[in-house]
Amino acid sequence: MISDVILLTPLFLQLIGFTFAVMVDSYISREHKKFMMIIVVLIFSLIVRDYTGHLMDSEGTNLLARIVVAIYGYSVRPLILVLLCYVVSKERKEKFMWGLVIVNAVIYMTALVSDICFSIDENNYFRRGILGYSCHIVSGILLFYLTYLTIREFGGMKKAEAWIPIFNVFLIIASVVWDSVVDYRNYPVTFLTIATVSSNVFYYIWFHLQFVREHEQALMAEQRIQIMMSQIQPHFLYNTLSTIQALCRVDPEKAFYTTEKFGTYLRQNIDSLDQPNLISIGRELEHTKIYAEIEMIRFPKIHVEYDIRDEDFLLPALTVQPLVENAIRHGVRIRENGHVLVTTQNNNGFHEIIICDNGKGFDTQSESNPNETHIGIKNVRERIEKMCGGTVTIESRLNEGTTVTIRLPLSQQ
Repeated sequence: MISDVILLTPLFLQLIGFTFAVMVDSYISREHKKFMMIIVVLIFSLIVRDYTGHLMDSEGTNLLARIVVAIYGYSVRPLILVLLCYVVSKERKEKFMWGLVIVNAVIYMTALVSDICFSIDENNYFRRGILGYSCHIVSGILLFYLTYLTIREFGGMKKAEAWIPIFNVFLIIASVVWDSVVDYRNYPVTFLTIATVSSNVFYYIWFHLQFVREHEQALMAEQRIQIMMSQIQPHFLYNTLSTIQALCRVDPEKAFYTTEKFGTYLRQNIDSLDQPNLISIGRELEHTKIYAEIEMIRFPKIHVEYDIRDEDFLLPALTVQPLVENAIRHGVRIRENGHVLVTTQNNNGFHEIIICDNGKGFDTQSESNPNETHIGIKNVRERIEKMCGGTVTIESRLNEGTTVTIRLPLSQQ
């Protein structure tokens, strides 16, 4: 009895931890939690079922009770796999799975009136019939279908993460083989039940990783929309169109040139919505230069220069352009000779992008820091940290100017 408690305690602790983790996990939807809680209840019932069968074997309980307990175990195991398929699949239209579960249950219920599936003799020995491996076949089909759904729904998973569902398949198969060569009646639970508990814990960890990634991708998409909208400000649209209108009277050729640049700027901002991955620094600088050219037409007293020494690295779309916009809007417009310098260089194992201006500057310790409250700089910082493992630092002095430095590790490229 003491050895039974020692073996059962870790299983129950795993189930308790699994239940608590699922309930407090904010990345898992309410529907997914519902399926997982049903799985917990079914697994708990399997542990009780195994232990009850173990006691029946040792106490010589009547055959009908042992048959009913066996039928329940063989009928529930495939159901757990179906529920896992429902957690993985977004469509949940695989009705054939329920057909397999029902057919499997009906086959094992024949044990009440026939030995075609299994029987238990007067010496308490379990004997399989012709259909005695129906649960193994059905569970095998569902297990491999679950693996297929996993690959189909989460094909973009990292290679290391793909080993978790694959390991679960081998764990289940190994437990079935082990139960077949070891007299499991000497143990309070079968090896398959132990493997089922562990596999569901592993699967939950794997699910959590996938749901976190989906959540982060959704946040990134929302950020790209916010960045695009922050860059296409109503006042910028209005002022640029007003500039084009004025140029139409005095310099039609320049008005045509500005209109072309403005159209390219708008198109590239919209295209950034379809850029979930990193882009080349060259492409980002191209967009930055278009924006800067429009601003220099509007404000002839400002000048934007580029010192490009490092052109072989990637970064998130709309990274440099928002910083140059900040430098122009919040800094150099007030100067008689406003100046912004964009530099890229390879320095001490980092790709560095430096945006330096001679604007009015600001107090970096102030809570009303305009660069920190501007949605562009906040999103740039977050995406640089999450997508590249880089950093964004700001140095500024009142009436002297501001320097923003982006540092991207070479190892992340």
